[in-house]
Amino acid sequence: MKADDYSLNPQSFQEKLAIYCKNGKGNKSVNNFLSRHYENGGTTVWVDKWGVDDRADSLLAFLESESAEMGFRASVFYIAEIKADMEKVRTLTFDQHDNVSQVMARLEYNLNNAYLTYATGQRYGFVNPNNVLNRYDARDKDSTGRAITYRHLYDVDIESPTDSFFNAAMACATIDGIGAFLRQTEPKTELYGRLRQMLRNANSVERQKILVNMERCRWRDKLHVQEQRKYVVVNVPAFHLWAVGPDSVIDMRAACGALKTKTPLLSSQITYMQVNPEWVIPMSIIRDDVARHGGDSNYFARHRYYIADRKTGKRLSPTAVSAAMLRSGNYRVAQEGGAGNSLGRIIFRFPNNFSVFLHDTSSPGVFQRDNRGVSHGCVRVQRPFDLAVFMMEKDPDEWLLDKLRISMGMKPETEQGRKYMDQLDPSVKVPQLVRSINVSPRVPIIITYYTIFLAPDGSLHHYPDVYGYDNAISETLKPYTE
Repeated sequence: MKADDYSLNPQSFQEKLAIYCKNGKGNKSVNNFLSRHYENGGTTVWVDKWGVDDRADSLLAFLESESAEMGFRASVFYIAEIKADMEKVRTLTFDQHDNVSQVMARLEYNLNNAYLTYATGQRYGFVNPNNVLNRYDARDKDSTGRAITYRHLYDVDIESPTDSFFNAAMACATIDGIGAFLRQTEPKTELYGRLRQMLRNANSVERQKILVNMERCRWRDKLHVQEQRKYVVVNVPAFHLWAVGPDSVIDMRAACGALKTKTPLLSSQITYMQVNPEWVIPMSIIRDDVARHGGDSNYFARHRYYIADRKTGKRLSPTAVSAAMLRSGNYRVAQEGGAGNSLGRIIFRFPNNFSVFLHDTSSPGVFQRDNRGVSHGCVRVQRPFDLAVFMMEKDPDEWLLDKLRISMGMKPETEQGRKYMDQLDPSVKVPQLVRSINVSPRVPIIITYYTIFLAPDGSLHHYPDVYGYDNAISETLKPYTE
C-alpha cells in the first residue's frame, strides 16, 4: 500500500463520482439530477475529507427497516455495498484497486441514489404507469407477432419529480431530517395506510395484490380529483361510480369497456350534459359491424341510423352507399337521439383523448350482471338523472328538473310539469325542452383502476383484476420487491 491509497484526491474523487452518476443504474431522473448537481459545483452530501458521519447509519437503518416491512429488495438501495464501503472507510482498509477516492466517490453516489430512489419512488411511484399500461395492449403486430403499436390506455396527468423536489430532499439530509423527510414522501391517503397494515399479515398472493395497489396510490394526479369539494370517480374493476359531494355520496353501478375495448384511465372535468344526444358511430364499429349492411335501408331505418358525407354533411340514402364506401372513412354514420339511442337519454361530456364519456343506456339490463365489461370504452351509468342533478348547482330549479325529466322520457313531479304534459296533444311527439346543460363549476372526474378500493363510506372492497393490469404492474415492480 502506498500513502496515496489513504489520501483523498479531490480531482480523482470528482472524476470517479461523475462516472458513477453517468453509468448508474436505477431511476433515470435521480441519476440525471445527481449528474447536474455535481457538474454545477454542488457540494457532497454524505462524505467529506473526514469520512462519512452518522447520517449514513440513520439512512441505512431506515431503509433496512422499510425494506423488511414493505417488501423491497435491499439491493435496490445498495445496502450491502454501502455497508461494505463504510467499513472500509472506518477501518482504513483500502488498496491500490479500491483507494480512498474510489470508495468515497462510490459511497457518496450510492447513499444519494438510495436516499433519492426511495424518496422518489414513494412520492411519485416506483413504476411509471405510462410505460406499463400504454405498452400493454397491442394494436398492430408485425409478421412475427411482435407488437408495432399499442392502444393508449392511461392518460392521467400525474405528478413527476422536479429539481425542486430533489433539492428539498438534499436539504433534509440532516441527522434529524432524513427519516422525517422520507416518511413525508409516502402517500397520506387512508387507503394507503390500510394497505400497509394489511401487508404485515398477508400471504404471498395477497402481498402482490396489496403492493400493486399501494403503488397505484403513489401515482398522484395533478388535478387532485379526490381532494375536491365535489367529484366523480369510476373504479373500473368495481364497475361502479361514486359521485361525492360535500354532504352526500351517490353511488351506482356502471358498465365499462370490454376486454378488447378497455375503458381508458383518465382524469378530466365534466363540462356539460347533452340531452337525447346523437351517437356518432366510431369507425371501428362501422368497419366491424355496420359496413356489411351497406345498401340495406331496412337495417338503417330499424336502428335509426343515417349516413352523411363527411365533407359536405349531406345525408345520403342507405341504398346509395355500399359496404366498401362505408369502410372508406368518407362517410359518417350516426344514430338519431331519443328513445332507443345507444347513448340513452343523456351524456356527460368532458375533454379527453379517447372520445369516451359517461352516458345513459337503452339496455338497462346490463346493470344486473356481475361482470359489466360490455362497452366499446365509454362508461354507462345506472342512475343518469340522479347524476345529472348532482352536476347542477345546489337546489336546482324544480321546473328545470321537470323539463329534464320530460326530455328524458320520465314522468314530471311538479304541478307545472303535470299540467304541461296534460295539455300536450297525445298524437304529437313530446318536445325536447332541454338540449344541454352546462356544468358550472366543472366537476372533476377520474376513471381509475384499483383491485383493492376504499369506498367513500370507508368500506374496503376487493375486486377481480378484469383487465390483467395487476399482473403487468407486479411484473414491473419485481426489481424492487422480493
